[in-house]
Amino acid sequence: MTYCVALHLDKGLVFMADTRTNAGVDNISSVKKLRTWSVPGERVVTVLSAGNLATTQTVISLLEERTFHPSERDPSILTQPTMFEVARLVGSTLREVVVEHRGMGGPDSEGEFGATMIVGGQIKGMKPRLFLVYPEGNFIETTVDSPFFQVGEIKYGRPILLRAFDPTMSFEEAVKLLVVSFDSTIKANLSVGLPVDLHVYVDDSLEEGEVRRFERRDPYFAEISQTWGSALREAFGSLPDFEF
Repeated sequence: MTYCVALHLDKGLVFMADTRTNAGVDNISSVKKLRTWSVPGERVVTVLSAGNLATTQTVISLLEERTFHPSERDPSILTQPTMFEVARLVGSTLREVVVEHRGMGGPDSEGEFGATMIVGGQIKGMKPRLFLVYPEGNFIETTVDSPFFQVGEIKYGRPILLRAFDPTMSFEEAVKLLVVSFDSTIKANLSVGLPVDLHVYVDDSLEEGEVRRFERRDPYFAEISQTWGSALREAFGSLPDFEF
């Protein structure tokens, strides 16, 4: 399992993904699940992936291969005219891989090879856009009422986003919010863990923005975790007691 989040702010896009992958409690490793393609001054595209590791790695490898060796049959992310078409390309590639793996695994194995992806970015002359792509290849886009997407182990960090997210917030506030969301998820589920990767894209910059990895002993992540825990205990203590 994994946890990935992308926020659509008024100022840009913020992406965060953990790196944990496991095939049991005795087989845990780290795999990067955040990938960015860019042509400075022309476009930036970031993809987050969650689900079956063989599926997601194959999809990313195909997108990478077709980026550097594009053809009319297999177009590239870097040649699509709109972010909508980029999302369609990622969706069709994901569906292609899921169907292929299902065929190798038997008629009832499609769920085993499922994956979900978040695709976001901007192409010159157009607004930034953010999409959630399903294993079937179809997708949805963020709206004013739904300005962020999560994939993977979403339930532990979602309440924090729902209560505190504001599209007008600064990038610094957004990163702080995501760290709290990831910390809560990591504490509740062993299948999500540090390191955590971050990419901040600034609207109309058309270049890769701030990129950072929060390692296992990252001082900022640790400080937020400790401070958030203390603040929760204080808030709980300030609530009125129940009376019998």
